[in-house]
Amino acid sequence: MTKKERAELIVSRLAELYPDAHCELDFSNPLELLVATILSAQCTDKQVNKVTPALFAAFPTAADYARATQEDVENYVKTTGFFRNKAKNIRAAAHDIVERFAGEVPRTLVELVSLAGVGRKTANVVLGNAFGLDEGVVVDTHVMRLSRRLGLTRKSDPEKIEVELIKLIPRRQWTVFSHWLIWHGRRVCPARTPRCEVCVLADVCPSARKLAAVAG
Repeated sequence: MTKKERAELIVSRLAELYPDAHCELDFSNPLELLVATILSAQCTDKQVNKVTPALFAAFPTAADYARATQEDVENYVKTTGFFRNKAKNIRAAAHDIVERFAGEVPRTLVELVSLAGVGRKTANVVLGNAFGLDEGVVVDTHVMRLSRRLGLTRKSDPEKIEVELIKLIPRRQWTVFSHWLIWHGRRVCPARTPRCEVCVLADVCPSARKLAAVAG
């Protein structure tokens, strides 16, 4: 089986298994998703979702974040880890949005990654989920781990993994493919104890075959 054929099977099966897969960060507009995604680094979506209702109520616009002090923002995001750096990045990105984009979150990859503290992964999250634009594949820790386990890549750098996945996955499915892998990683294929015995991908997964051979 070629890598492309394996990818087609994976897409087909995960689409059937997770028809409602979506971003599990709570948001109601592009700015909220941008902020939530910055907060999600090294933090669970569940914890971010506990913090953001009060944060979004306190700072409804980019101008509100830009005017806020570092301490103001830090006080809302302390439980997300690395909170000082996250608060700094949120305020810096908001300042750029106000000064360069009239207070509106930009809708292109080039413009988004030009914002302070915003990388390609965060930009892809916002474009795919807030604007419905498939400009890339979000490569978080789940996507990185599963794409390697499933034999879709041997790379370890997120941007190099994204380049390989883009070649294998139809563009219209770039955003949802990330959701499928994230959902599967959380529900069936965690890092330490993959549940290969109940996995719909076990027969096409090189890692599952290796584990089965060791167990046998």
